[in-house]
Amino acid sequence: MQELPLSKVYQWLEPGPVVLLTTARGGRRNVMTMSWHMMVEFTPPLVACVVSQGDYSFAALRATRECVIAIPTVDLAAKVVAVGNCSGRDVDKFGTIGLSPLPAQHVAAPLIAECLANLECRVVETRLVNRYDLFVLEVVKAWTDPARTERRTIHHRGYGTFVVDGETITLKSKMP
Repeated sequence: MQELPLSKVYQWLEPGPVVLLTTARGGRRNVMTMSWHMMVEFTPPLVACVVSQGDYSFAALRATRECVIAIPTVDLAAKVVAVGNCSGRDVDKFGTIGLSPLPAQHVAAPLIAECLANLECRVVETRLVNRYDLFVLEVVKAWTDPARTERRTIHHRGYGTFVVDGETITLKSKMP
């Protein structure tokens, strides 16, 4: 074994795909790239995510207590990185980057038409926001686009490096 710098630990634990988180506040919509999230519960579906106080989306998420988590596929990787490399304080990311907002059913934040799936979410727990910027979200409506042929997601490994989903294997499980 070789020692691993603690600053690189997250690169080994990133569990899920890179997602796009949308918010809307005061008539202004925004989107950010996010990879620090995890499932917390199956029923109802709860997702914990970190949205830093330095992110423009933080104030909107905290104030409105709702968002959309959109799940892009590998063909959107360049747009996902472009979203993450600018701030909604300065840029209309939807218009500049070329993402198509769609109305959600239960939240003001928009769905993203180009994404494989969109999860409408409401904040249900904020006790860890002040200390860790950690929000717990309940998914209240989920959408997918069955017409999308590309289904491979991307996973952040740090410093501009991503892994693309590959082969799927199915093993016997006792989970429902």
